[in-house]
Amino acid sequence: MPITVEKNPSPASLAAIRVSEWPIWTKEASTFPWTYDEPETCCLFEGEVVVTPDGGEPVTLEPGDLVTFSAGLSCTWEVRRPVRKAYRFG
Repeated sequence: MPITVEKNPSPASLAAIRVSEWPIWTKEASTFPWTYDEPETCCLFEGEVVVTPDGGEPVTLEPGDLVTFSAGLSCTWEVRRPVRKAYRFG
């Protein structure tokens, strides 16, 4: 799957992968294309985003979602409400 979403993972799960140590990324409402050169895992703290893979179905991301994007994924990000997320590449 190019995008995998886990809804509201447990605090223990987030601690196990050390989400609290990941960098933070913020973005205002906007729409832009993106291609993942390597896998990314992120945890959305605030906002709402619709990510649409090229030729695929849109995926809505909300606070509490733990998301994995596959390497090679090309998509469009539509940030509907300003985003704050922790992320890790690789």
